Amino acid sequence: MIEIKEKRECCGCNACYNICPKNAIEMKDDEKGFRYPVIDKEKCIQCDLCSKVCPIINSKKIENNSIAFACYCKDEKIRINSSSGGMFTLIASKIINEGGLVFGASFDEEFNIKHIKVDKIEELLKLRGSKYVQSDIGKTFKEVRKYLDENRKVLFTGTPCQIEGLKCYLQKDYENLYLQDIICHGVPSPKVWNKYKQYRKNKDKEEPNKINFRNKKDGWSKYYLLFDYKNNQYKNTSAKDLYMKTFLQNLSLRDSCYNCKFKKYNRLSDITLADFWGIDNIMPEMNDNKGTSLLIINSEKGQILFDKIKKDAKYKETNLKETIKYNPSMIKSVNNNPNREKFFNDLDNTDFEKLAKKYLNKTNLVKRIISRLKSIVRNIITKK
Repeated sequence: MIEIKEKRECCGCNACYNICPKNAIEMKDDEKGFRYPVIDKEKCIQCDLCSKVCPIINSKKIENNSIAFACYCKDEKIRINSSSGGMFTLIASKIINEGGLVFGASFDEEFNIKHIKVDKIEELLKLRGSKYVQSDIGKTFKEVRKYLDENRKVLFTGTPCQIEGLKCYLQKDYENLYLQDIICHGVPSPKVWNKYKQYRKNKDKEEPNKINFRNKKDGWSKYYLLFDYKNNQYKNTSAKDLYMKTFLQNLSLRDSCYNCKFKKYNRLSDITLADFWGIDNIMPEMNDNKGTSLLIINSEKGQILFDKIKKDAKYKETNLKETIKYNPSMIKSVNNNPNREKFFNDLDNTDFEKLAKKYLNKTNLVKRIISRLKSIVRNIITKK
C-alpha cells in the first residue's frame, strides 16, 4: 500500500488512483489545493499495485541519443494560435489522421484544467496552448489503455511526471502509444488559480468567454495572459500579471516541483516540446517573433513521427546542450521561494491582490529602476 510520508515524494500523476482494482484510492485536495492519494483501508486488499506504478518509487533510467531542432509550423494560422511554433498541432493532427486519439490538458466550462481526449482535428484547439495550472488526469490512464488494447494509435501529452506515471501504470510497452512531454517550469496549485479567477471576476465584473495564457497578438516575445469577455478584455504580460508572477517566482508550485525527479536529458517520452528560449543567441534566423519551438526527439518512434510531419514545418538541427543553457528547466528543478509557506498560509483569508503583492519579490522593480537610470545616464553622456 502506497504511503506518502513527504509531499515532495508525490507528483499527483494519478497512476495509483487509476490502477487500484477496488477503487480504494481517492485523489483529495490538500490545504494548498494539490491532489494526493487517500486510501480507504477497508477496501484495500494489499495488492500493492499502487506502489508498483508510482513513477517516483519506480524511477526509470534510460540512455538515448536525443536530437534537437528549432522548428515551426508553416501554417501561419496554426502557429499564431499556438504558444510557440505550432508543432504540437502537426504531431497531433498526424495521429488523428491515422485513426488515432490525442490526450492533453484542456479548459472545462469553468476554466479548470483537466485532461481529455479528442479524435477530431477541429477539437485540437481545446488542447492547444500552455495551461499554467496542474491538470487533473482523472481516469484518463484507464482510457488510454482501453484504446491501446483496441489497437488504436494514442498520443498522450503532458508534463514529464504525467508521462512517466502513464508508462508505469501501463506496465508494458505499446507500439501504438506515442508520448510527448514538455520542458516544465513547475505546476501551480488549482486552488491558487481558482482564487485568481474569482479575483478577476470581482475586478472585471464579467465572466470570461475565453482565457489564453499565451496570447501572441503583440508577438511571441511579449505574450500576455488574456481574459476575453463579452464587452471587454483583460490582458497583461507575465512580468506584470499577478498570477503569472506567483507562478514564475515559484510561490504557487507543487512540493514535488522543487525536487523534481523527471527533469533530465534522457526522457521516456518520444518527443519533448518547448519554447526555444535563447533562439536569438543560437539561431536568430529562425526567429521572426511569431513563435519557435524547441523539438527534441528522444526515441526511434519519435523520429518516425517527426519524419512524417517535417514537410509541413521549417526546421533546423541545433545542439541540445547549448539550447539547455537557455532552457534550464529541462534538467534543473526550480528554487524554493522562502515566502511560499506564508503565501499558502494566507491564501484562504487574504484578497489575491494583497496576497500576491505581500509575498512577490520586489527586486524586479528595483532592477527596472536601475536599468532605467543607467539608460538616462548613457543618453546624457552620448549627447555630450
